[in-house]
Amino acid sequence: MRLLLFDIDGTLVRGSPAKAAFGHALASVFGTAGPIAGHDFAGKTDPEIARELLEAAGVASGEIEAGLPRLWDRYLAELARLIPAAPAEALPGVDELIPALAARDDVALGLVTGNVEGGARLKLASAGLWEHFPVGAYGSDHSARNELPGVACRRATAHWGRPFDGSDAVVIGDTPRDVACGRAARAATVAVATGRFSMAELKAAAPDRLLPGFEDVDLAAAALTEPRGP
Repeated sequence: MRLLLFDIDGTLVRGSPAKAAFGHALASVFGTAGPIAGHDFAGKTDPEIARELLEAAGVASGEIEAGLPRLWDRYLAELARLIPAAPAEALPGVDELIPALAARDDVALGLVTGNVEGGARLKLASAGLWEHFPVGAYGSDHSARNELPGVACRRATAHWGRPFDGSDAVVIGDTPRDVACGRAARAATVAVATGRFSMAELKAAAPDRLLPGFEDVDLAAAALTEPRGP
């Protein structure tokens, strides 16, 4: 059984007021959101992003660590308030691809995402996708993205009652960091050019498979379930 581990933002969905909620929460808890307007979020975990922004604003490390639990509470409350009016939007093909994969008995679906778990839930639920992902690993589990596939494999083992490790997994994402994360876990990797990185930029990261998107559902399903090869 293949364990397909999807990134969320730029891979499954786009949009949502998450960045606005994140900035509001940072300002509420720490008095500053740092240089958030031009900051690169791609492929990073929420704790990693928060530390980068706050360190750039001169907030001391000890103050950052002490305030992170309050930050996540405030962020999730703000995101829950805002997202009904501006839900995340499933990327083209995702609404057909994910249910089709979920219905197969040779595939297990999960998440590997830098979102904290509550943020992942709110985003995917707003797009009608959360129910298809019984396991996942999140930025709230570890701030280092490369640690997350191992967490997801352990949860998949407990959920499905059979062992999973990196060799059983496929990490799917829209950034070079997703590819590096999968490689670090000895998982197969599929890069998809649905975010801000071009096909050429993703090809340079050397994924096992490279897709322009998920619109061709049959092609995407084949690439995700048999990703290694030419």
